[in-house]
Amino acid sequence: MGFLDNTSITVDAILTKKGRELLARGKNEFKITKFALSDDEIDYTLWDVTHPNGTNYYGEVIENMPLLEASPDENQIMRYKLTTLPKNTTKLPILELPAPSFTFNGAGITQTVSPNTRNGSDAALGYTFTLHNSDACRMTLATGGGIPGGTPTAPVFMTDEERKLSVVLVGQSVNIISRTVVSAMTTQLTITGNQTGTTYTVSVVVNPPASTSSTTAE
Repeated sequence: MGFLDNTSITVDAILTKKGRELLARGKNEFKITKFALSDDEIDYTLWDVTHPNGTNYYGEVIENMPLLEASPDENQIMRYKLTTLPKNTTKLPILELPAPSFTFNGAGITQTVSPNTRNGSDAALGYTFTLHNSDACRMTLATGGGIPGGTPTAPVFMTDEERKLSVVLVGQSVNIISRTVVSAMTTQLTITGNQTGTTYTVSVVVNPPASTSSTTAE
């Protein structure tokens, strides 16, 4: 990884591992239909409202920072994506859930996760649900299947090993079904609004069933 000379406008584009895979397949599989922008390298604490030269210079330090060179490591870049909101937006969207965490005491128990977006709407494109460890639970769509453009992909913050255990679905709500475990397992469920970009991560705890054995005193 290096820095780009920001004295001129530079577009530095490289393909991710997935992009190279699709390009190698041929048959017109490599199609760019969407793109995302991020500001990973920007430190907003450098915005200086006390600059003696006035408002035009508040962001001078930020504007003159070197830009990061494009990197193929998906776990290190594009972590903080920019979101387009309506022009007159005064409040940022907030993703809400009925509970801050989900606990299962036994196997085969189902809980439905139905997010709500306050100060915005994700009704048209729904949500992306990422269950980090499918050894603890199964996840199925409850409502909202078949959303246009709803092809799920594992988020970039996961390693290759974590992705093998993860499950990703796109819809309006999902069912989480606990699996049989011999000891308590804790994983996470990450939910992202596909229109607003707001994200929420909750803990999912699966406990083994309570012992049904009893002791008879003589």
